[in-house]
Amino acid sequence: MNSVTATATTMAATAAPGSSTGSHHTAAPSQHAPSVVGSVLEASDGVGGKCYIRLQNISATANLGVKLDLKQIALRCRNTEYNPKRFGAVIMRLREPRATALIFASGKMCVTGTKSAHNSVLATKKFCYIIEKVGFKPQEHVDFKIQNLVGTTDVGFPIRLEGLVYLHSSFASYEPELFPGLIYRLASPRVVFLIFVSGKIVITGAKTERDVTDAFTKLYPVLSEFRKAAVAPIGSVGRSLAITTPVGGPSTATNSSSNASTALISSVSTNNDQREMELV
Repeated sequence: MNSVTATATTMAATAAPGSSTGSHHTAAPSQHAPSVVGSVLEASDGVGGKCYIRLQNISATANLGVKLDLKQIALRCRNTEYNPKRFGAVIMRLREPRATALIFASGKMCVTGTKSAHNSVLATKKFCYIIEKVGFKPQEHVDFKIQNLVGTTDVGFPIRLEGLVYLHSSFASYEPELFPGLIYRLASPRVVFLIFVSGKIVITGAKTERDVTDAFTKLYPVLSEFRKAAVAPIGSVGRSLAITTPVGGPSTATNSSSNASTALISSVSTNNDQREMELV
């Protein structure tokens, strides 16, 4: 397990360049202790400001390089589920750090549920340790790789999605009848944004934390161009309507409209009488 630990630690350092140090100015977390460092990313908005992106989920894969007996793992380990008729993998859960693993008989494993690269690596090491205790020793170098990061943020202003999809149709798709959010696919880095009219954004598809921050830095100036104008509050609209109401009140307005309609009907009938007289 020493080589497995070293490999996973190296992968954590390369996969999360800003999770332990950088803008957070926080000491590096202990190698064997869960940490919230890296769960909130600081990204530049491209116009001189900063925004914060909260990581909600990280999905990673690992290859233990050994065939596994899933029935033995399910019987001898706690917090596991195994129903081969429904799903051909053991579902194992950890409390600290909070994570879930799908363990397959081929030795491949999917780890999800963590909110930082450090915790993802730590959960993978713990799963490997548990499997080794059952009697299946992993290979020296575990092939650990982060496959997807999901983050959320809020730009703080409403967005005109119709104008955005019209001018960026090659990158964006918007079908409000099917899904209320606009899907914006950035080419480099390959990141997908789900943009909502309220200004809330879901970021997915990134493989590193740097991709998340770089992609948001590129997108923010575009969103600023389609910022919705300020809308007058309901109270001011009501006051403007009250000013346009006639001085005599609603009853006066009703009487005036009825008088106008009566005059219109009388003029029409007069014109009809004149036409009849000309025909005679």
